[in-house]
Amino acid sequence: MTKLEELIFFIDNLSVSVGRSFAWCIIVLILGTCYEVFMRYGFGNPTSWAFDMSYMLYGTIFMMAGAYTLARGGHVRGDFLYRRLKPKTQAKIDLVLYILFFFPGILAMFFSGYEYGMAAFKLREVSVNSPVGVPVWPIKLVILFSGFFLLVQGCAEVMRCIHCIKTGNWLQRGVDVSERALNIKKNLRTDLVD
Repeated sequence: MTKLEELIFFIDNLSVSVGRSFAWCIIVLILGTCYEVFMRYGFGNPTSWAFDMSYMLYGTIFMMAGAYTLARGGHVRGDFLYRRLKPKTQAKIDLVLYILFFFPGILAMFFSGYEYGMAAFKLREVSVNSPVGVPVWPIKLVILFSGFFLLVQGCAEVMRCIHCIKTGNWLQRGVDVSERALNIKKNLRTDLVD
């Protein structure tokens, strides 16, 4: 394995680790929402923090899953023509699109997220939607961190494109447990048929 491949796999693993870590927010979101529903309809005593908690956690999950999804090649693409092209041609197209569209957008997200998040942090900004005054500065800082991880993963994707242009083959991406389980089932079926 070359140094370039090692770096790409390291960045992929970093993005996957961050994405999986923030996936645990889903459990907190579910428990908080269930608690709110139970309190509201069971005791007629709704919470004052549930709305803020739900949009902040959902936003965090959504933003921090971007680099994970990019590392897994899971973002939506209109590939009815793209998938029929040779890997080198695909890599050239991807490289141009990353440079023209991805990096300008992510850099804008990163720098504006820095300004927006740091201003909220310095003010210790709280929610105006809640009488409790739930802090919202952490969710605004998440924009900065999300931009950073997307930027790093984007660099890995550019390196993946360069590798494919040189070799003519895409580097293998990691797969998740559910994908592995499906592949195992497919292999078992073909083994039984053979």
